[in-house]
Formats: sequence, structure tokens, C-alpha cells
Amino acid sequence: MTAVRRCLFPFSLHRVVRIARVARMLAVTAAAIALAVPAHAADAGSAWTLDRLMSTLAQHKSGRATFTETKTLSIATQPVESSGELVFVAPDHLEKHTLSPKPEHLVVDGDMLTVERNNRKYTLALARYPELGAFIDSIRATLAGNRFALERVYKVAVSGRGDDWTLTLTPLDSRMLKVVSTITLDGTRDVLRSVAIRQADGDRSVMRLQPVAANAN
Repeated sequence: MTAVRRCLFPFSLHRVVRIARVARMLAVTAAAIALAVPAHAADAGSAWTLDRLMSTLAQHKSGRATFTETKTLSIATQPVESSGELVFVAPDHLEKHTLSPKPEHLVVDGDMLTVERNNRKYTLALARYPELGAFIDSIRATLAGNRFALERVYKVAVSGRGDDWTLTLTPLDSRMLKVVSTITLDGTRDVLRSVAIRQADGDRSVMRLQPVAANAN
């Protein structure tokens, strides 16, 4: 999906910034869930075009995936790792449940973002924060297979073939570029392997995904 935002409940500016950053990752990983659920087999040897990728995304109406995320931060002496589960239900319900090292639950439902951590709950109305809302809406456009909506927000590049492709998103808006430099998604056929985010300040994160079968408990 992103500048400083306020919450409907008052709390520190530092915490608002942190929640907004996590919300951005939640929006990006929604696309990850959609691709982490295998669709019909694709031709592994043929070129993977943007239209073909959008068509694949549009087939998924819901999905679940486990994740392992590694963040490299300027304020940390070593990478920070976390793991948990992601959930997407079309058209606009997204969830990120972090289980380790500390529980944290984020939910985007329609125009509202809810964050639960340390036994407290905070809510953000996306309509009050246009940059965050635009970021999340762009991911929703991806899930819907809406190429034109996606290209209104990002410079989009696809490379590779069906068995090893890369989708690179570069924000067009100068304000978004002050937060996110690039988002890179790597996959094989209909399955996403990883999502990497490089921030403008040099921090970066890599999320690796494993799809959860639809009939799994």
C-alpha cells in the first residue's frame, strides 16, 4: 500500500507510524495470499505477461498462507524474524496474524484497519489517510485483476517465465516513494514464493509463503 496517520483512539505518534507501516505490509501480503493459493496449472515455459498474471490473480476469491518474515532494520544489529498466518476474503477483507515472536493481529475490513497487540485494540479509518488508502486499494485492484487501476499507482514490470517470474512495483507518487522504493514478488507458475519490500530509508523485509489447503483446519 503511507505517511504518518492518526488513529481513532489517541496514542503516540511513534505508535501510529509503526501501525501504518505494518498496515502497508498487510496490504502487500494480501496479494501474496492470492497468489500463494495454486490455481489451474500454467504453462511453465511460456513468457509470463502482466495480463496473464492479473488473470491468475482474479481467479482467487479467498486464501490462506503461513508466512515467515525477515526484516533488516537500521535500528537492529541483526535481522528480525516473525511468523504467522495470512487470510484474504474477497473483495476487501485482509488479515495478518503474527504468532511469533509476539502475537499481533491486523485486519482490514472495508474502510477500516484494526490492530490488536499487547491486549489493546486500535482502529484507523482509511478514508482519513488517503496515501494509506490508495496503497491498500491498489492491492485490492491487483486481487481483482484490474491492471489499469494498478498502473495508476505503480510502474509495473514483469520478467521471467511461468516457472520463474518476477513482478516489480515502483510507486509513481512521490510521497509513497519517500516510504517504499520497490515491492518485488517472485513466483513459480500460480504460486508466490516471496514478497520483498525495500523502503526508502534502506530498511527491507522479505516474506516467504506457504499455501494452506482450503480444507485444512
